[in-house]
Amino acid sequence: MSISDTEKDEIEKSSAPLMEHLIELRRRLIWSIGGFFVAFLVCFFFAKKLFNLLVIPFKWATQWAGLDPRKVELIYTAPQEFFFTQVKLAMFGGMVIAFPLIATQIYKFIAPGLYKNERNAFLPFLFASPILFLLGASLVYFFFTPMVMWFFLAMQQAGTDDQVQISLLPKVSEYLSLIMTLIFSFGLVFQLPVVTSLMTRVGMLSSKALAEKRKWAIVIAFVVAAILTPPDPMSQIGLAIPTIILYEVAIWAARLIERDQEKQRVAREKKDAGEKVAEKAADAPSEQVPS
Repeated sequence: MSISDTEKDEIEKSSAPLMEHLIELRRRLIWSIGGFFVAFLVCFFFAKKLFNLLVIPFKWATQWAGLDPRKVELIYTAPQEFFFTQVKLAMFGGMVIAFPLIATQIYKFIAPGLYKNERNAFLPFLFASPILFLLGASLVYFFFTPMVMWFFLAMQQAGTDDQVQISLLPKVSEYLSLIMTLIFSFGLVFQLPVVTSLMTRVGMLSSKALAEKRKWAIVIAFVVAAILTPPDPMSQIGLAIPTIILYEVAIWAARLIERDQEKQRVAREKKDAGEKVAEKAADAPSEQVPS
């Protein structure tokens, strides 16, 4: 594909020596690290409230199991365990809150090296990515975690003459690790339409190729779910099914992108054809042989 003089000028104007690139990188890193640090401090200050917020799905599961949600109990078995759990929660929350700022800084660093049409193509995905991550996290919080915890609560047994009492007493660190793993896994999987759409735009993928690999995608979805989720069938199936649905969404999005690209290609061809006709019409009088 040929590059127009305007696009060449655009790249040359934005090109900078190595030292300027390093200075720019340093500035973007300072903004990103500073934003994360501030978000971390805020989350650590409210760590207990955030943890109680994350326990709400466990309370819902307790209600579904016919138990009193006021009697939900989590424990920690080491003196420092709950403190480091709060630190871990603050780091996770800080990263989530600071992600839009970090993504913006990454974009601002690489944007000068992109053509205008590439920047315009990239921006929608910059906004779509955090939205899809939040959708995945919401699915975990409002539906998946209560279902998983209800499944685990159902495995308890009351003490009788014939059997010993078995009660679920999760550790604070293990519960947080479970819900953070689920949020991260679902948030990551929900990026599938974004990644495939970007690859389709740059010509690395096509809707036809995605459709042809559907069977393999289903197998890979279950394999990835087995790796990312806790080792229980409910978690694995719960992640694999949304992944398969998102794969179908990715195929549909790829088709829309290809349709839009085809329209743009046809419009360019018509424009080029019109310009050629206009050039021939302008050159026609000068090409006439005098009588």
